[in-house]
Amino acid sequence: MSPRRSYDQYCSAARALDAVGDRWTLLIVRELLAGPRRYTDLHADLPGVSTDVLASRLKDMERDGLTTRRRMPPPGAVYVYELTGRGRELLPVLQALGEWGAPLLGERRPTDAVRAHWFALPLLRALEGFGEGVVQVRLDEGEFYVRAGAVAGEQPVYGEGSAPSAPDARLALDTETCTALCRGDLTLAEAIRTHRVAVSGDSPLSKALREP
Repeated sequence: MSPRRSYDQYCSAARALDAVGDRWTLLIVRELLAGPRRYTDLHADLPGVSTDVLASRLKDMERDGLTTRRRMPPPGAVYVYELTGRGRELLPVLQALGEWGAPLLGERRPTDAVRAHWFALPLLRALEGFGEGVVQVRLDEGEFYVRAGAVAGEQPVYGEGSAPSAPDARLALDTETCTALCRGDLTLAEAIRTHRVAVSGDSPLSKALREP
């Protein structure tokens, strides 16, 4: 394993970039915030990354204490990668970076890949203040769920597909509306009030979302 490159600056920002500033590292963190992932799953949801680069980044992240690799018990018996506590602490960093970059989204380019769950972290921020609970989200590209009010603890803050248990609320919206929410052009309350987001469920969280 090659030695980690360093800016050699006695500065906390420089030290942080020593660890996570390489291309693809923070996007790997984004994927692992959904919980343990197999190498093949990571590669599928990081279009454009080569197998060599992905393997190298995962080794570096394990060395730096951001991820661990473990073997799942039978019948799966496959290796998965997951974030350590130190790695999960990057959640607010990614959210802040996403908020800063939201105005740069603009129109989707023909070459742009998209996955439904890439909208999970911006939606977590949009859900702040409504309460806690699991929210199932349906977009044109697919479904995912988020844990509203969650912090980067032991449980994943979001996941692909259906929630493992009955969600507290369900949101249905199109990608255009979701992009507007991510860019800050529209608040979640406004989107619900104007019927651009449909809310279903009887929990306190779903009722809070439906309040004018």
